[in-house]
Amino acid sequence: MSTSLLTIEALSAWRGTTPVLHNIDLQIAPGERVALVGDNGAGKSSLLLAIAGHLRCTGAMRLSGQDIAALPAHHRARSGIGFCPEGRRVFAAMTVAENLAVAGRDDQAEKIAGSVYLLFPELERRKTSLAWQLSGGEQQMLALGRALMGQPKLLLLDEPFLGLAPDATARLHQALIAVSGTGISLLLAEQDLERAKSLCDRLVFLDRGQIAL
Repeated sequence: MSTSLLTIEALSAWRGTTPVLHNIDLQIAPGERVALVGDNGAGKSSLLLAIAGHLRCTGAMRLSGQDIAALPAHHRARSGIGFCPEGRRVFAAMTVAENLAVAGRDDQAEKIAGSVYLLFPELERRKTSLAWQLSGGEQQMLALGRALMGQPKLLLLDEPFLGLAPDATARLHQALIAVSGTGISLLLAEQDLERAKSLCDRLVFLDRGQIAL
């Protein structure tokens, strides 16, 4: 690969004392869409958590040439890693607008929120609604919008289509292609092979914490 946004070399990781990743090598280019596929327990979520800074790891990790292996999660976020975890995890008692505002970091927050509303007009129409009042698809849009508030270079998404109705799935698929078109790289965990193939440039198959293919 000629240009790499994210470079991982010999990455191993643990959940507590249990090893979950073994000697992972991976590169992702700017604007590339990559899917992690594999069975439950293959290590897809663990790899996303390791990149985001939520697991104990060894090995090398660089983002845009910067060594981030020793950085805590919040510093990785500031360096350009956005994370959209499984289960959406929006602030249920806050409005849509408040959910976006708390994810903003500086005086650009209002402008960035405007770009999120352009991507998801559905959220702008409901920006005064509490997050718990949204549909599952709208909550996933909000979770993605919150991740975008940090202006990431790389967006990590853990099973973003899980539990969504077909129309919401199609809408999110469209939005992720639009996000990628702005130059943001996507790395997502996905169990549905056909969906992964339709969305992503490249598939990485994991098996028992190792890259199998």
